Amino acid sequence: MKYALLAMAVVVTQEKEEGFISLFNGKDLTGWKVSENPGSARVEDGKIVTNGPRGHVFYVGDVKGHVFKNFEFKAEVLIKPGSNAGIYFHTEYQEKGWPDKGFEAQICSNGYKDPKKTGSLYGIKDLAESPVKDDEWFEYHILVKGKKVEIRLNGKTVNEWTQPDDYTPKQFKGRILGSGTFALQCHDPNSTVWFRHLRVKPLDD
Repeated sequence: MKYALLAMAVVVTQEKEEGFISLFNGKDLTGWKVSENPGSARVEDGKIVTNGPRGHVFYVGDVKGHVFKNFEFKAEVLIKPGSNAGIYFHTEYQEKGWPDKGFEAQICSNGYKDPKKTGSLYGIKDLAESPVKDDEWFEYHILVKGKKVEIRLNGKTVNEWTQPDDYTPKQFKGRILGSGTFALQCHDPNSTVWFRHLRVKPLDD
């Protein structure tokens, strides 16, 4: 009974999120396209599950023609122990490889070998320890406005970065604020991450 009440509370809360638009219907990958290894992402019980050889689940749906500049993006995420994934933004569909364009908001268990943990703006401003636990749902909130990026986990700001006026990326040449879509990362066969309630609130440009 308590789980049913909790689910109802989540639905009511989401309905009150003024301006947010759902990007995932909870049933299938309509509006999304998986690159490289389509079998690495699937829908189960209202959530997107990423597990398998490298691939990325790009949003290619109708909302804003899947091009976002300033926005708030929210998703509920659960990391299985020893797993790695990410949420890309300002990116574009790419058939193979790690996306060249855009930024990655990192998802990484403390038990995974990558030192860049959940909440990192990967390769730009990294966190050495994940603020969230494995096997527990948490809210990942990415805000982009102008030249500023903010990452909140469960409502708490854990990372902020402002792109300098003279910014020239050194390692990741495509990580420059502009516009683009979102993508969920399927990192490797040993990593399993769940996503649900993906939504966006476009902001004025």
